[in-house]
Amino acid sequence: MNDINVQIQDKSYLNSADNTTKQVIKNLSLSLKGNEFVCLVGHSGCGKTSLLNILAGLDLDFTGNVTLGITLPKIGYIFQTPRLLPWRTVAENISLATSCQPDSLDFFLESMDLSHEKNHYPAQLSLGMNRRVAIARAFASNPDLLLMDEPFVSLDSPTARKVRRLLIDLWAKRPHKVLFVTHDLREAITLADRLIFLDSKPMTVLKEIAVTIPRAERDNELKIEQFKQQLFIDYPEIHTLL
Repeated sequence: MNDINVQIQDKSYLNSADNTTKQVIKNLSLSLKGNEFVCLVGHSGCGKTSLLNILAGLDLDFTGNVTLGITLPKIGYIFQTPRLLPWRTVAENISLATSCQPDSLDFFLESMDLSHEKNHYPAQLSLGMNRRVAIARAFASNPDLLLMDEPFVSLDSPTARKVRRLLIDLWAKRPHKVLFVTHDLREAITLADRLIFLDSKPMTVLKEIAVTIPRAERDNELKIEQFKQQLFIDYPEIHTLL
Protein backbone atom coordinates (compact mmCIF):
# COMPACT_ATOMS: atom_id res chain seq x y z
CA MET A 1 0.00 0.00 0.00
CA ASN A 2 1.21 3.51 -0.80
CA ASP A 3 2.08 5.69 2.17
CA ILE A 4 0.57 9.12 2.69
CA ASN A 5 2.98 11.82 3.88
CA VAL A 6 1.94 15.26 5.06
CA GLN A 7 4.28 18.19 5.68
CA ILE A 8 2.56 21.50 6.40
CA GLN A 9 4.84 24.38 7.31
CA ASP A 10 2.10 26.98 7.52
CA LYS A 11 -1.65 27.37 7.27
CA SER A 12 -2.98 30.78 8.18
CA TYR A 13 -6.25 32.69 7.88
CA LEU A 14 -6.78 36.39 7.38
CA ASN A 15 -9.15 37.97 9.90
CA SER A 16 -10.99 40.51 7.78
CA ALA A 17 -12.40 42.25 10.86
CA ASP A 18 -9.04 43.61 12.01
CA ASN A 19 -6.83 42.62 9.03
CA THR A 20 -4.66 40.34 11.16
CA THR A 21 -3.37 36.88 10.26
CA LYS A 22 -4.01 33.84 12.46
CA GLN A 23 -1.72 30.84 12.03
CA VAL A 24 -3.60 27.58 12.72
CA ILE A 25 -1.03 24.96 11.58
CA LYS A 26 2.76 25.18 11.90
CA ASN A 27 5.44 22.60 11.04
CA LEU A 28 3.05 19.66 11.15
CA SER A 29 4.31 16.30 9.95
CA LEU A 30 2.40 13.01 9.84
CA SER A 31 2.08 9.86 7.76
CA LEU A 32 -0.32 6.96 7.19
CA LYS A 33 0.94 3.54 6.23
CA GLY A 34 -0.93 0.56 4.81
CA ASN A 35 -4.59 0.47 5.77
CA GLU A 36 -4.09 2.16 9.13
CA PHE A 37 -6.96 3.57 11.15
CA VAL A 38 -5.44 6.71 12.69
CA CYS A 39 -7.22 9.07 15.09
CA LEU A 40 -6.31 12.73 15.41
CA VAL A 41 -6.99 13.84 18.98
CA GLY A 42 -7.20 17.45 20.06
CA HIS A 43 -9.63 19.88 21.59
CA SER A 44 -12.33 21.56 19.52
CA GLY A 45 -11.08 24.47 17.44
CA CYS A 46 -7.43 23.39 17.31
CA GLY A 47 -7.39 23.12 13.50
CA LYS A 48 -8.26 19.47 12.84
CA THR A 49 -10.94 20.30 10.26
CA SER A 50 -8.53 22.67 8.49
CA LEU A 51 -6.09 19.77 8.18
CA LEU A 52 -8.74 17.46 6.74
CA ASN A 53 -9.79 20.10 4.21
CA ILE A 54 -6.17 20.35 3.03
CA LEU A 55 -5.92 16.57 2.66
CA ALA A 56 -9.23 16.48 0.78
CA GLY A 57 -7.97 19.10 -1.68
CA LEU A 58 -10.63 21.57 -0.58
CA ASP A 59 -8.05 24.06 0.70
CA LEU A 60 -4.93 24.72 -1.38
CA ASP A 61 -3.90 27.90 0.43
CA PHE A 62 -1.10 26.55 2.61
CA THR A 63 2.66 26.16 2.60
CA GLY A 64 3.86 22.58 2.52
CA ASN A 65 3.45 19.32 0.69
CA VAL A 66 0.91 16.50 0.76
CA THR A 67 1.90 13.24 -0.94
CA LEU A 68 -0.98 10.80 -1.29
CA GLY A 69 1.09 8.07 -2.92
CA ILE A 70 -0.83 7.73 -6.19
CA THR A 71 -1.94 9.90 -9.07
CA LEU A 72 -5.55 11.10 -8.80
CA PRO A 73 -6.34 9.46 -5.45
CA LYS A 74 -9.96 8.89 -4.51
CA ILE A 75 -10.77 10.56 -1.19
CA GLY A 76 -13.88 9.95 0.90
CA TYR A 77 -14.99 12.59 3.39
CA ILE A 78 -17.54 12.05 6.17
CA PHE A 79 -18.51 15.35 7.78
CA GLN A 80 -20.05 16.11 11.16
CA THR A 81 -23.42 16.31 9.42
CA PRO A 82 -24.41 13.40 7.13
CA ARG A 83 -25.02 15.61 4.04
CA LEU A 84 -27.38 13.17 2.37
CA LEU A 85 -29.60 14.15 -0.55
CA PRO A 86 -33.05 14.49 1.05
CA TRP A 87 -34.92 13.59 -2.16
CA ARG A 88 -33.04 10.28 -2.48
CA THR A 89 -33.69 7.09 -0.56
CA VAL A 90 -31.05 5.38 1.57
CA ALA A 91 -30.23 2.97 -1.26
CA GLU A 92 -30.09 5.79 -3.81
CA ASN A 93 -27.80 7.92 -1.63
CA ILE A 94 -25.35 5.04 -1.30
CA SER A 95 -25.56 4.10 -4.98
CA LEU A 96 -24.81 7.66 -6.11
CA ALA A 97 -21.28 7.32 -4.74
CA THR A 98 -20.47 4.26 -6.80
CA SER A 99 -21.41 2.11 -9.76
CA CYS A 100 -21.64 -0.90 -7.45
CA GLN A 101 -23.78 -3.84 -8.45
CA PRO A 102 -26.98 -4.65 -6.49
CA ASP A 103 -25.25 -7.38 -4.48
CA SER A 104 -22.55 -4.88 -3.49
CA LEU A 105 -25.20 -2.36 -2.45
CA ASP A 106 -26.82 -5.05 -0.32
CA PHE A 107 -23.46 -5.68 1.35
CA PHE A 108 -23.15 -2.05 2.46
CA LEU A 109 -26.78 -1.91 3.60
CA GLU A 110 -26.32 -5.05 5.66
CA SER A 111 -22.98 -3.93 7.04
CA MET A 112 -24.55 -0.75 8.42
CA ASP A 113 -27.74 -2.53 9.54
CA LEU A 114 -29.84 -0.52 7.08
CA SER A 115 -31.48 -3.23 4.96
CA HIS A 116 -34.95 -2.49 6.34
CA GLU A 117 -34.53 1.26 5.74
CA LYS A 118 -33.18 1.13 2.17
CA ASN A 119 -36.34 2.67 0.67
CA HIS A 120 -36.68 5.35 3.35
CA TYR A 121 -35.71 9.00 2.92
CA PRO A 122 -33.28 10.80 5.26
CA ALA A 123 -36.08 12.78 6.93
CA GLN A 124 -37.67 9.48 7.97
CA LEU A 125 -34.56 8.33 9.81
CA SER A 126 -32.86 9.15 13.09
CA LEU A 127 -29.58 11.06 13.14
CA GLY A 128 -27.73 7.85 14.00
CA MET A 129 -29.20 6.08 10.97
CA ASN A 130 -28.31 9.00 8.70
CA ARG A 131 -24.75 8.82 9.98
CA ARG A 132 -24.69 5.12 9.10
CA VAL A 133 -25.88 5.91 5.58
CA ALA A 134 -23.07 8.45 5.23
CA ILE A 135 -20.52 5.84 6.30
CA ALA A 136 -21.90 3.24 3.89
CA ARG A 137 -21.83 5.78 1.05
CA ALA A 138 -18.21 6.70 1.79
CA PHE A 139 -17.03 3.08 1.88
CA ALA A 140 -19.02 2.25 -1.27
CA SER A 141 -16.92 4.77 -3.19
CA ASN A 142 -13.84 2.61 -2.41
CA PRO A 143 -11.62 5.54 -1.39
CA ASP A 144 -7.84 5.46 -1.16
CA LEU A 145 -8.16 7.65 1.94
CA LEU A 146 -11.24 8.12 4.12
CA LEU A 147 -11.44 11.31 6.18
CA MET A 148 -13.90 11.38 9.10
CA ASP A 149 -14.54 14.65 10.92
CA GLU A 150 -16.14 13.84 14.29
CA PRO A 151 -18.95 11.90 12.57
CA PHE A 152 -20.51 10.73 15.85
CA VAL A 153 -20.67 14.08 17.60
CA SER A 154 -24.05 14.76 19.29
CA LEU A 155 -25.08 11.10 19.26
CA ASP A 156 -26.12 9.59 22.59
CA SER A 157 -23.69 7.06 24.06
CA PRO A 158 -25.56 3.83 23.12
CA THR A 159 -26.10 5.01 19.52
CA ALA A 160 -22.49 6.17 19.15
CA ARG A 161 -21.27 2.84 20.52
CA LYS A 162 -23.39 0.92 17.99
CA VAL A 163 -22.24 3.03 15.04
CA ARG A 164 -18.59 2.74 16.07
CA ARG A 165 -18.95 -1.05 16.20
CA LEU A 166 -20.57 -1.15 12.75
CA LEU A 167 -17.86 1.16 11.38
CA ILE A 168 -15.03 -1.06 12.62
CA ASP A 169 -16.75 -4.22 11.37
CA LEU A 170 -17.12 -2.67 7.91
CA TRP A 171 -13.54 -1.36 7.94
CA ALA A 172 -12.30 -4.87 8.82
CA LYS A 173 -14.13 -6.24 5.75
CA ARG A 174 -13.21 -3.36 3.41
CA PRO A 175 -9.99 -1.87 4.84
CA HIS A 176 -8.91 1.63 3.81
CA LYS A 177 -6.60 4.26 5.20
CA VAL A 178 -8.74 6.19 7.68
CA LEU A 179 -7.98 9.51 9.34
CA PHE A 180 -10.58 10.07 12.05
CA VAL A 181 -10.88 13.35 13.95
CA THR A 182 -12.17 13.39 17.52
CA HIS A 183 -11.72 15.15 20.85
CA ASP A 184 -13.03 12.06 22.68
CA LEU A 185 -10.05 10.02 23.84
CA ARG A 186 -12.11 6.94 24.73
CA GLU A 187 -13.58 6.93 21.23
CA ALA A 188 -10.10 7.27 19.72
CA ILE A 189 -8.72 4.36 21.75
CA THR A 190 -11.69 2.20 20.76
CA LEU A 191 -11.16 2.84 17.04
CA ALA A 192 -7.53 3.51 16.29
CA ASP A 193 -4.39 1.61 15.44
CA ARG A 194 -2.49 4.78 16.28
CA LEU A 195 -3.27 8.03 18.10
CA ILE A 196 -1.85 11.37 16.98
CA PHE A 197 -2.21 14.06 19.65
CA LEU A 198 -2.35 17.59 18.30
CA ASP A 199 -1.28 20.71 20.16
CA SER A 200 -2.71 24.05 19.10
CA LYS A 201 -1.96 27.77 18.76
CA PRO A 202 -0.78 26.87 16.13
CA MET A 203 -1.48 23.18 15.64
CA THR A 204 1.38 20.70 15.51
CA VAL A 205 1.90 17.04 16.39
CA LEU A 206 2.69 16.63 20.08
CA LYS A 207 2.76 12.84 20.42
CA GLU A 208 2.08 9.65 18.42
CA ILE A 209 1.07 6.53 20.36
CA ALA A 210 0.11 3.04 19.17
CA VAL A 211 -3.01 1.48 20.68
CA THR A 212 -1.92 -1.92 21.95
CA ILE A 213 -5.30 -3.29 23.05
CA PRO A 214 -6.24 -6.19 20.72
CA ARG A 215 -9.23 -5.26 18.57
CA ALA A 216 -11.15 -8.27 19.88
CA GLU A 217 -11.02 -6.63 23.33
CA ARG A 218 -12.02 -3.08 22.36
CA ASP A 219 -15.61 -3.62 23.60
CA ASN A 220 -14.23 -4.00 27.11
CA GLU A 221 -14.80 -0.56 28.64
CA LEU A 222 -12.56 -1.34 31.61
CA LYS A 223 -9.60 -2.05 29.31
CA ILE A 224 -10.27 1.15 27.40
CA GLU A 225 -10.37 3.17 30.63
CA GLN A 226 -7.20 1.52 31.96
CA PHE A 227 -5.36 2.30 28.72
CA LYS A 228 -6.60 5.90 28.88
CA GLN A 229 -5.45 6.36 32.48
CA GLN A 230 -2.06 4.84 31.68
CA LEU A 231 -1.67 7.35 28.84
CA PHE A 232 -2.20 10.18 31.32
CA ILE A 233 0.46 8.69 33.60
CA ASP A 234 2.99 8.08 30.81
CA TYR A 235 2.28 11.29 28.88
CA PRO A 236 0.89 13.92 31.30
CA GLU A 237 1.20 16.61 28.63
CA ILE A 238 -1.82 15.20 26.74
CA HIS A 239 -4.14 16.32 29.56
CA THR A 240 -4.08 19.83 28.13
CA LEU A 241 -5.32 18.65 24.72
CA LEU A 242 -8.67 17.27 25.87
